[in-house]
Amino acid sequence: MLSEQSGMSLIELAVAFVINHPGVTAAIIGPRTMEQLEAFIPAADITLSTDVLDRVDDIVAPGVTVNPVDNSYGDHELQPQQRRR
Repeated sequence: MLSEQSGMSLIELAVAFVINHPGVTAAIIGPRTMEQLEAFIPAADITLSTDVLDRVDDIVAPGVTVNPVDNSYGDHELQPQQRRR
């Protein structure tokens, strides 16, 4: 798993990706317990390397909607100029 290979939990990888993505204005984490909150907090200090970001892009290419039913705003929200690179 990419997160384990990168030395972080899946939660940390996911939240770090979201909060550092230029197309995202806010990460909504919604913890229900203190344990869940404590699992999210380390992600605030994580900067993902280019290698990790490339691996994420290999898993799901930028601009791809994994679930076509969830295409809420259409194709215009992730145009190339709004992607991280």
